[in-house]
Amino acid sequence: MSGKFEPKTPVNLAPPKSDPISTEELAKCDGSGADGKCYVAIKGKVFDVTGNKSYLPGGSYHVFAGHDASRALGMTSTKAEDVNPDWSTLSDKEKGTLEDWLTFFSKRYNVVGVVEGATNQ
Repeated sequence: MSGKFEPKTPVNLAPPKSDPISTEELAKCDGSGADGKCYVAIKGKVFDVTGNKSYLPGGSYHVFAGHDASRALGMTSTKAEDVNPDWSTLSDKEKGTLEDWLTFFSKRYNVVGVVEGATNQ
C-alpha cells in the first residue's frame, strides 16, 4: 500500500547514517540530558525522535527512549519489561507489526546511527 505510513506533513530527512552508537551512549539519549537528545532504536537502527514530546520524559512513549525497543513495538506494548532489542521470539503477526513501526519511523525520523554490535537487524 503506497503511502500507508506517509506523514501528514512532509518531512525532509537527512541521508541515514551508519555511525556506531554504543548501548551506553544510546541510554544517555533519553531526553533528560542537558542536550535534550532523544533516540529510539528499532532493529538496531537509531532514530532521532528529539522533536516529539511523546518520547521525552513524561511522554506516553518515554519508555522507549534511550533503548532498542524492537520487542515492545512488535508487541504494541509500553511496558518497560517488554523494551528489549531481541524480537526473535515474536509471532509472525508481531514481526509484521515491528516492520510497520520500522517503516513508520523511517518516514518521520532521521537515522543517526546503528547500535554497536547489534545482532537484531
